[in-house]
Amino acid sequence: MYQLYATGSSLDWTFYGPIAGMVLLLLLGVPIWVVLGLGTTMLLSLTNILPLTLVGETLFSGIDSFSLIAVPLFILTGDVIVTTRLSEKLMGLAEATMGWLRSALGTSTVLGCGFFACISGSDAADAAALGRITIPHLVQKGYPLPYAAAIVASGATTGILIPPSIAYIIIGLTLGISASTLFLAAVIPGVLVLATIIITNVIVNRKRGYETSRSTFSFPAFHKALWGARYALLVPVIILGGIYSGIFTPTESASVAVLTAITIGLATGRLRLSDFPRMMERSAEVNGVIGPIIGIALLFGQALSVLDVPALLVQAIADFTSSETAIILLMLLVFLAAGCVMETTPNILILAPLLLPVAKSIGMDPIHFCIFMVTALGIGFITPPLGLNLFVVSGLTGEPVTRIAAHAVPFVIAMLFTVLAIAFIPILSTWAL
Repeated sequence: MYQLYATGSSLDWTFYGPIAGMVLLLLLGVPIWVVLGLGTTMLLSLTNILPLTLVGETLFSGIDSFSLIAVPLFILTGDVIVTTRLSEKLMGLAEATMGWLRSALGTSTVLGCGFFACISGSDAADAAALGRITIPHLVQKGYPLPYAAAIVASGATTGILIPPSIAYIIIGLTLGISASTLFLAAVIPGVLVLATIIITNVIVNRKRGYETSRSTFSFPAFHKALWGARYALLVPVIILGGIYSGIFTPTESASVAVLTAITIGLATGRLRLSDFPRMMERSAEVNGVIGPIIGIALLFGQALSVLDVPALLVQAIADFTSSETAIILLMLLVFLAAGCVMETTPNILILAPLLLPVAKSIGMDPIHFCIFMVTALGIGFITPPLGLNLFVVSGLTGEPVTRIAAHAVPFVIAMLFTVLAIAFIPILSTWAL
């Protein structure tokens, strides 16, 4: 017989033992999908709450979702944009738009990251694509190499914050919320984070005098850059326009985006058939990391649900404090700590079902909670020890991750204030409800 745990029951060593083992393996650097797999198997074996046959079944059923098809398609779309060099056209438009500012190139770099975020939905792809283009030019303008890398890493965090975002697709699937609704709700918070990073760079640049030259705004130059980026801009217009107008779902929009990007590449001669194997390989490598995590984390979530861990967590927090402010700050600390040691996908799959009941207990709307959580987790991309974006730009530049992280501190602080604003001003996320 399988044990049944009633709400309000306590947990014993059969729960805490596997959890402690998972933490230890994580600290030892074992891949997260292995940690989740071993920990979940141990948890099911010791507690006897669910049959072990669910391990195999859930690995397949967990990723057998129509909504998840959008993830590899958005990744492939971003790869096509990079291969066709349309990402460079986006950067040209950003420079033509912001070239009149004193911190022109730095601001243009962050804006370019925002443009690319509207296509790829992935921060790592954002950092890799624009880092190759902009970092050498930033250094030529007078920025120290580690700070130039920090700008790109910070700007690329918008990859999961500005729609379409893979993170919002996953959290929507996990909590049963429409990805289209989350995309619309994320527009203002995503743009707010982008503006925060731009303002931070302007302040740091003025204080340290990295970039002093600037040009006057030229409408002909802007028009030329806009025309040159027309094909690249067509992709996010199709993605977001189709979703918000109700013509197609996020998954369908991802399919249309891939076909559009490939058609543009072939028609303009920027994409060759010989490019396809490598593009598919790069996209498969990314999806090969995400897929197993989703399948195993969903089983782990089922086990926690049967054990009534979400209800016990709500009760524990209620016993600790009844202050809405304290609970929000407590959730923020959890998101920040988790973002430092795990990637966004496992964090969402594990923490979202656990903390949504906590958020609801203080009257937080589920949409507001999703935006708050994803934005807070975004900070983890530029904070050690994980800091995925830091490792991406470190690989591009050869600079140590620690040096880049040190120069990213102003951006971390600025993003933290933005997250607090999103947490305590619900209308920023719920304006479209």
